[in-house]
Amino acid sequence: MSGKLEGKVAVITGGNSGIGLATAQRFVNEGAYVFITGRRQAELDKATALIGRNVTAVQGDVTSISDLDTLYDTIRREKGHLDVVFANAGGGGFEPFEAVTPESFDATFNLNVRGTFFAIQKALPLLNDGASIIMTGSIAAVKVVPYLSTYGAAKAALRSFARSLTVELKDRGIRTNLLSPGPVETPPMAGFPKEALAALVATIPIGRMGASEELAAAALFLASSESSFITGIELFADGGAAQI
Repeated sequence: MSGKLEGKVAVITGGNSGIGLATAQRFVNEGAYVFITGRRQAELDKATALIGRNVTAVQGDVTSISDLDTLYDTIRREKGHLDVVFANAGGGGFEPFEAVTPESFDATFNLNVRGTFFAIQKALPLLNDGASIIMTGSIAAVKVVPYLSTYGAAKAALRSFARSLTVELKDRGIRTNLLSPGPVETPPMAGFPKEALAALVATIPIGRMGASEELAAAALFLASSESSFITGIELFADGGAAQI
């Protein structure tokens, strides 16, 4: 029995840990060849070993245009095309509004907004008609989480990108959707204050944080033909946290 992404080629930014790594594993198990990128070579090496097959890791930072060029040059040389782009790299720490500096503001927007934008733009020449583009958003864009003002605003920009790309790429049958997690048990969450995490979990109807594998299942849905009539949406995988 063939997988849901049999013969497809995908790229996942931030594919060396957390949601990106879990999604890379799921995509490969469903028949795809996956390119992953991340800033730390040691983590990429571990991720590649964990995935085990049908994967190429390209070290790089999505905020660097030259690194993105290297990524897509590698994909062009090895496979020649793409069927799925999962612009997943992002992040941001707790920071009170009055403590935000121009430097931290720029870092958050460069990673989440600029990095996502150009990771997708640079992929367009390689995308097959009918391809799927997925961006990782966050419930912080629609539900106020204290001390995440810049991160939430950056993720809100991605909702606009999804709408714009849905219209601009419709003639090629390319679908664009936003996947917005709630709190997920990923390495960065371990550094958040325990009291803040407990308060956050208390607002989730399902009563727990999500697992990276649960987000990977949602990403697989958006990447595959199972969602062939779905484009321009924001799919919340948040345990209901932003829905009540």
